[in-house]
Amino acid sequence: MKSTLKVIASAAVLMVSNLAAAGEVTVSAGASLTNAFKDIAQSFEAQHPGTRVLLNFGSSGALLQQMAKGAPVDVFASADQETMDQAVKQGLIVANSRHDFVRNSLVLTVPSDSKLAIKNLKDLTQPGVLKVAIGNPASVPVGRYTQAALEAAKLWPAVSAKAINTQNVRQSLDYVARGEVEAGFVYATDAAVMPDKVKVAFTVPLNEVISYPIAASASSSNAKEAKSFINYVLSPAGQSILGKYGFLKP
Repeated sequence: MKSTLKVIASAAVLMVSNLAAAGEVTVSAGASLTNAFKDIAQSFEAQHPGTRVLLNFGSSGALLQQMAKGAPVDVFASADQETMDQAVKQGLIVANSRHDFVRNSLVLTVPSDSKLAIKNLKDLTQPGVLKVAIGNPASVPVGRYTQAALEAAKLWPAVSAKAINTQNVRQSLDYVARGEVEAGFVYATDAAVMPDKVKVAFTVPLNEVISYPIAASASSSNAKEAKSFINYVLSPAGQSILGKYGFLKP
């Protein structure tokens, strides 16, 4: 009987130890990472039994505001450097944990059944183009990239007058897919999500690289899990998943 009790006690201690080692890692990531990070989270959990990944997607600017207001976040992945720079200035991330992990490109999409001849930015000024989905430049990285491209082409006043501002890049994609706008600016990886509903008119020329940084939150209560997740994203396995969704290596 004593021997049996010792075995039960040992098993109980082991179970408690495993539960103590188990953790959660909350990841706030730009909307364009939705599909890829869902796959990465599933793969990460399989490689780290007992650790659960909680995902929160949105525009990078909105996610930054959530962190600033105290939202529980362990890892932050932004679709641009500017938002991550702001996170650094506000002391919201661990600066030396910051890494660039993928690149992307900006494209103009149109509904798959569109008959409009749109081959460059200037074509957006034609009368047949009434509405253009553009992420809000104040908080959505894809919107800032779009504004920069249009300003460089001296077309921002004309095209912004037709703008339907969106809260994140996936909302822009949805508007194009549903035919609610004649065109919309999204990342190449987003356009690839709905190949049957949208088509890429052209890749938008930019004077800067669209580079995504990732970092651990300074307020994280799961620093170990946060570091493990970031390392996994940077690993060959994580990079392979990101590549499957069209992301380019940093």
